[in-house]
Amino acid sequence: MKNILILYAAYGGGHLNAATAIKDYIEKNYEDVNVDLVDCIKYISKSIDKVTTSAYKELAKTVPWAWEKMYYKAECGMLSKISSSTNKILSLKLKNLFEIFNPDLVISTHPFASQMTCHLKKKRYIDCKLATILTDFASHKQWLIGHEYTDYFFVSNDTMVSELIDFGINKEKIFNTGIPISLKFSTNHNKNDIFSQFGLKQNKKLVLFFGGGEFGLGKSKTISYFDDLLSSIPKVQVIAVSGKNKKIKYSFQEIVNKYHRQNDVKLLEFTPKIPEIMSICDFVISKPGGLTTSESLFSNLPMIIINPIPGQEEKNAEFLENNNLGIWVKKDDNLTSILKDLINSENKINELKFNTKRFSNRNSSKNICDILFKETNI
Repeated sequence: MKNILILYAAYGGGHLNAATAIKDYIEKNYEDVNVDLVDCIKYISKSIDKVTTSAYKELAKTVPWAWEKMYYKAECGMLSKISSSTNKILSLKLKNLFEIFNPDLVISTHPFASQMTCHLKKKRYIDCKLATILTDFASHKQWLIGHEYTDYFFVSNDTMVSELIDFGINKEKIFNTGIPISLKFSTNHNKNDIFSQFGLKQNKKLVLFFGGGEFGLGKSKTISYFDDLLSSIPKVQVIAVSGKNKKIKYSFQEIVNKYHRQNDVKLLEFTPKIPEIMSICDFVISKPGGLTTSESLFSNLPMIIINPIPGQEEKNAEFLENNNLGIWVKKDDNLTSILKDLINSENKINELKFNTKRFSNRNSSKNICDILFKETNI
């Protein structure tokens, strides 16, 4: 029996979802393997986890300019050194987990988990293989600290492969597999049943609108964009997902009532049916988190990008824009004009959809696991 430890940290949902996707794939496809999924920061200290995750949410939501400065300064200089030194200290508290679980392989979906594991390997407290899965569409140096002790890097595109090689990482360690997403996206969905379930028509364009979830990021802008969509584009149907944010849902409902769009707008809170919904939509309007971006590309959905968090999400937006996979609505852009142009141009939608196929990485979880199980002889 081989032991695989999957580590993540709960700063945003993408790290956990990538970790869960890998865990689910291993458990469904491999035998004689013991897999455990652990939030590394929460394991070390629930208090530290609560403080730091709350700080991340508040910075990203209320003072994004401060988060942007932290994001870029964490690549070099004093802040980078502080972060690295802190993770070295915290790694000693994580050492107990390694002693209990005795992993043959560690899979990390967060840079802090990778750094701590690298430090423990460097000090020879542990002896195991380490695989790091980068969960965005551009690299950041925090992922690469201690890279000499990382055995495998999994990235989402060829540009990131080049970035890691330029940083000095052996190309034999780097694999362009894509970001792992839920196995539910691999299911063949009956589109007729899904349209019927939501009371929607198949002869009208369908837009998926994400409201920012529990963070409520860019709340006023998001509500304004939703108002523009419903007031100016009568030809489309909309599925709007507010996630756990009650205030966003209430604001959405007010707008739906104001324009009498109850028949062709469906409001949802948190839903496990995102794979089914994405299978019937024409495009998605959303902030470009790593998870949503991966799921949209997998579903061949172009993205209309709104409210990216400065730093990693703006890098994701740049990736989508540069590869003609979506349209970034910037500060002085008019969303209504962008939507009208897109909806009235079937060729443009088809062009964007075609481009997504190059980056959909439909077998990302399988490819990552195949490589690891072959390379590590697990």
